[in-house]
Amino acid sequence: MQSTSAEHHHRRYLYGILMAGVGSMLFSGKAVLVKLAFGYGANAETLLALRMLMALPMFWSVYWWESRRKPMSPITWQDRGKLFFLGFLGYFLSSYIDFLGLQYISVGLERIVLYLTPTIVLLISYFALNKYISRMQWYALVVGYLGVFVVFIQDASSTGIHAWLGMILVFGSACSYAIYMIGSGEMVKRIGSVRLVVYASTASAVFSVIQSSLYNPSAVFEQAAQIYWLSLLNAGLCTVIPMFLVMIAINRIGSPLVAQAGILGPVSTIFLGYFILSEPITLMQIGGMVLVIAAMWLLVRNDAPRKKSSDSKTSDDFNEVEPLN
Repeated sequence: MQSTSAEHHHRRYLYGILMAGVGSMLFSGKAVLVKLAFGYGANAETLLALRMLMALPMFWSVYWWESRRKPMSPITWQDRGKLFFLGFLGYFLSSYIDFLGLQYISVGLERIVLYLTPTIVLLISYFALNKYISRMQWYALVVGYLGVFVVFIQDASSTGIHAWLGMILVFGSACSYAIYMIGSGEMVKRIGSVRLVVYASTASAVFSVIQSSLYNPSAVFEQAAQIYWLSLLNAGLCTVIPMFLVMIAINRIGSPLVAQAGILGPVSTIFLGYFILSEPITLMQIGGMVLVIAAMWLLVRNDAPRKKSSDSKTSDDFNEVEPLN
């Protein structure tokens, strides 16, 4: 009996690690698809609208299935208002300025900057919410931002001033999502992450369609066939599927281990950029990536004891989700 139980636990652990790793790599593929779509003449406004419109039916299908599987408590209009604002901040604004930034920097640098989101949460919590930061966390912050600077030097040497603009935009995207993460923490516990994602993504779809319509009312109907296929892949393969893979993985193995498996994200992006977009891989870029990964590992290691107890209480809901941007 004990042998069977241990084997089941081991299999559950392996599946959890596999789903977290695959989910992280699929999320990272988004940047490559966006870069390819730019090559066909699409703009950030249209790409974001197409992505969210195509992802929306998928999200609501998951919501319908989840609502049939277990009863859900009603949501107040005040909660709906908060969700609408969180959707604007975390899914629309964050994704939009990330798309803009991708026009100027490599996919490798973009993913590494976004990988710093936990450090931004830490800094906002420290300066705005008076939360304590340990010495280990300060070390992680220094190492992480040093790594980004090293990778940035690589981009700046080839694109010049555009690298500054691109990195500022993507860093702004990470800041926007970090604020969303802080604001959504309490709502995840109350309404569950599935509903949070579905309602926030719906708000993002509304904002993105309005923006695209103001920019060019017919743009979403006039794109090349390649852009529609790339947007469909972006919506399904690089947005909806990896989000729920990561959610299930958090439920199985806990958020600290999922965060560690997330290391595969920036690594895979650099190699995808090399093979698909012909972006160079240099020793400087690899060195910077190693520094950023080391910083995130320090943060996860420092935070693991606290999260272990909270993750052990989680059954059907999940306390963290991967960014849509």
